[in-house]
Amino acid sequence: MAVAQSGILALGTSSHAYLEFDRVAGATDAALVGAVAALAATVKTTGATGIVVGVRPELWAAVVPDQAPEVHGYDDAVVGPDGFTMPATQHDLGLWVTGGGRSIVFDASTHAVSALAGVATLADETVGWSHHHDRDLTGFEDGTENPPAAQAVSVVTVPDGQPGAGGSVLLLQKWVHDSAQWYALDRETQENVIGRTKPDSIELDPKPDDAHAARTDQDTYGHVFRRNTAWGDTASHGTMFVGFCAEQGPLAEMLDAMAGKDGPRDALTRYTRALTGSYYVVPPADALARLAPAAD
Repeated sequence: MAVAQSGILALGTSSHAYLEFDRVAGATDAALVGAVAALAATVKTTGATGIVVGVRPELWAAVVPDQAPEVHGYDDAVVGPDGFTMPATQHDLGLWVTGGGRSIVFDASTHAVSALAGVATLADETVGWSHHHDRDLTGFEDGTENPPAAQAVSVVTVPDGQPGAGGSVLLLQKWVHDSAQWYALDRETQENVIGRTKPDSIELDPKPDDAHAARTDQDTYGHVFRRNTAWGDTASHGTMFVGFCAEQGPLAEMLDAMAGKDGPRDALTRYTRALTGSYYVVPPADALARLAPAAD
């Protein structure tokens, strides 16, 4: 049985970093995947940090074609009927580094950049944190529709017997908020935008058709497991969307719905916009271990 990367479901970490890499000229597919597999092998269960490794879908398929789920890169922007756009900024590798404090996450991130230097260059780095445990910077609870812990494994991992079993699909997006415009709204208007009450996250009944909760309803589009965090400073900040699923479909359909391809555009997108967008295959831990070069 394939073993999923443990960091996907490792809850309780407060400090985060998201590192995305592009290959250097001349680096082969095998060298790139081997290097990130070797990096994953350095993470110890007795350590203070964790790393989740994501690989561009086409890159993973080129190296391990018989263990590749049906996933494609985020190579084309998602554009709604009114022109609202979620850009495509696909990279070759994505690392999510987690820990209990900024210092240890910084050390692990620095080590990762150094370890991959021969095959990949750092293209984007974002530092995040868990904001008031489970709150988005809009002030609302985030991840309300996440499955219970006992069900999360089946939501995020490809089932046994299918290509890529034990792996997962990751959608990584960086969203920047227009906080001045958002906090100029009264609470009732904010709640109508989100589709839930602000203090206790109770779903409105009825809720507006364009409410965020309606346009990302998991009973409609499929279930995902969100590990979102806040990022930024007082001048520029927002949400790092970190969505895991056993297949790409629910993630892609939610983006289309938010852009208004099958109905009204998500009202929340009037106050936040995506800066980046990448899909990654998150290979099973045992598959990565087999690809790590033998230690000297």
